[in-house]
Amino acid sequence: MLRLAFDIGGTFTDFVLHDSERDSMRLWKVPTSSSAPADAVVTAISELLSEGSIKAGDVGAILHATTVATNAILERRGAKTALITTRGFRDIALLGRQKRPNTNDFNLAKQRPLVERANIFEITERLEANGDVNIPLDLGEMDALIEKVKKGGFEAVSVLFLHSYANPKHEQAVGERIRAACPHLQVSLSSDVSPKYREYERVTTTTANAYIQPIVHQYLEGLETSLSDQGLTADLQIMQSNGGLVSPGIARAFPVRIVESGPAAGVLMCGQIGREENIDHILTFDMGGTTAKMGAIDFGEPIVVPTFEVDAINFRKGSGLPLNITAIELLEIGAGGGSIAAVNMGLISVGPRSAGAVPGPICYGKGGTLPTVTDANLVLGYLNPAFFNGGAMGLDLDAAGSGIEMQVARKLDLTTIEAAWGIHSVANSNMERAMRVVSVERGRDPRTHTMIAFGGAGPLHAARLARALGIPRVLVPFGAGVGSALGLLTADQKLDNSLTHVLPLSIGAVADIAAVFDDLEKRLNEELRYIDTTHGAMTWRRGCSMRYSGQGYELRVELPNGPIDVAFLETARKTFEDAYCAHYGYVDGGAAIEGIDWHLMAVIASDSRVSISSGKAVTNNKAESRATRKAYFPEAGGFVDTPIVDRYGMRPGERLAGPALVEERESTTVILPGDVAEVTTTGHLMLDINTERAT
Repeated sequence: MLRLAFDIGGTFTDFVLHDSERDSMRLWKVPTSSSAPADAVVTAISELLSEGSIKAGDVGAILHATTVATNAILERRGAKTALITTRGFRDIALLGRQKRPNTNDFNLAKQRPLVERANIFEITERLEANGDVNIPLDLGEMDALIEKVKKGGFEAVSVLFLHSYANPKHEQAVGERIRAACPHLQVSLSSDVSPKYREYERVTTTTANAYIQPIVHQYLEGLETSLSDQGLTADLQIMQSNGGLVSPGIARAFPVRIVESGPAAGVLMCGQIGREENIDHILTFDMGGTTAKMGAIDFGEPIVVPTFEVDAINFRKGSGLPLNITAIELLEIGAGGGSIAAVNMGLISVGPRSAGAVPGPICYGKGGTLPTVTDANLVLGYLNPAFFNGGAMGLDLDAAGSGIEMQVARKLDLTTIEAAWGIHSVANSNMERAMRVVSVERGRDPRTHTMIAFGGAGPLHAARLARALGIPRVLVPFGAGVGSALGLLTADQKLDNSLTHVLPLSIGAVADIAAVFDDLEKRLNEELRYIDTTHGAMTWRRGCSMRYSGQGYELRVELPNGPIDVAFLETARKTFEDAYCAHYGYVDGGAAIEGIDWHLMAVIASDSRVSISSGKAVTNNKAESRATRKAYFPEAGGFVDTPIVDRYGMRPGERLAGPALVEERESTTVILPGDVAEVTTTGHLMLDINTERAT
């Protein structure tokens, strides 16, 4: 059986075709069309079929990661959305939280909400915190409001009532009437999308779901039609932010769950490699054309968080829109190959703006006029102008050099090489700070971790980043340039939901805790009707966001399966206190503990998970240097003749001392002077970093 996986990124779309019978993989990438992202997929598949190497009927699974949902939010090109809320709470979406991402910025710009104030409507109703009705829903007002919605030209409606997580009946009544009167509208209820307390986070999550729902619905419908037109009848599965695959039906109903689709898949690949290579502690580094993403994995499992922030201003935490979705924890910054370099106040800055695929970096020759990290790397000799993307794209070295000279070097009285090195170094510095947040600031010692570097640009920057942080080893996977697409082939199907119910961790609350998990299981069973559960065993995973009674913030911890009894409570307490101690450094052994947001996940294990290795591509031929190229290594005094090695000819056990450049179609690995790379038995490249030579 063939499995086709593709990840649509901001600059490139990555593909992997896996043949389970031959245990072989074909990897490739094509530029992304930002205006019509599915076009690259349709074209690539059409070319694949026309070659005659595969038949449409041989494809048994299609796995997809997409940026459609994210881009709709970032670019504010979602549907015209109406927000209906409790009278007196019209400005929840506009006020946000009082925390400032930068306390010293007196001109701080708040994030623009997804719905204009003129499109926020109030209705008379009120629930108590326990779900009791304080003021009944005014049906007359509701009918009048529906008429306004009809005439307003809206495409979607978001409904959020105070405390609806405790009693959804008012929201459900409004939703039913809107759907009956306006069947063309997409309706999102907070009691379905995010049944959790804290109104601001709930309104941003529900409104984001409504805002992107028509676009995601149209996109997935069009993609399914295009695939069907080419004879591909296999089920399409979509990657979610939580690292699990779901059907298009679930993705249409809850598109907010897929906003971090591609990056999550890349971390899954790293987790699979960690399990296969027996690496317990991993720092993940994914650098593509638009952004760089950093994460952490312990014992093969990615770190998962109950909230995710989208569209942060300059990627600063606390400045974006918080979403109540389970997501693999990643820190994302605007540092990719396409990140634009400029001179600000006499200093070189890089990002967060990106040139994207079109016009792209200057060296692409597609009309780009602003220098980027890719242009700098080309000038420094790290990239092969004749073998970029396997030779599918030629790079213009002279144009890149001229652009850097005109827009950076002359302004700072530098040579072109000095300016290019400055761009490269600033990008590295930005990523180093981000990786310190993921590691040191969260209690992880980089010296005890292995970095796994992937993405088109990740292996090029990884060694210097690791050296600066004291990370002793860097693993560059085979096919690193299409890492997120590879990760799709390792994913299970997952569905999860959370529900707020403030309960003490005590014997008197056992029945209530059991009732909450019963409610969550019922909700997930409704969604499981749209999932094929016949290809793997299903398990349940419990969790809860807990705190000491009286505190304002919680920690998410895993809870045991089985009966809710004294043993359950004891295990839950110990798990929370261990997590609390790891996070804050102490515990209050006698304090009462309460659970706030109870969480349940259904996992349908994949019965066709692939091993991430070079497979048939690793040969018994000794790797030969293609040639040498002048590349810039200040560690060696400047430009040096650097061996260029073909990755596809490297065999397990082979060692390569830096400086050297290892080229494969989708990425280039830079090996620094003093570092040594060795091919593992599974075909990955393991770099031993000389951390004493940190610059």
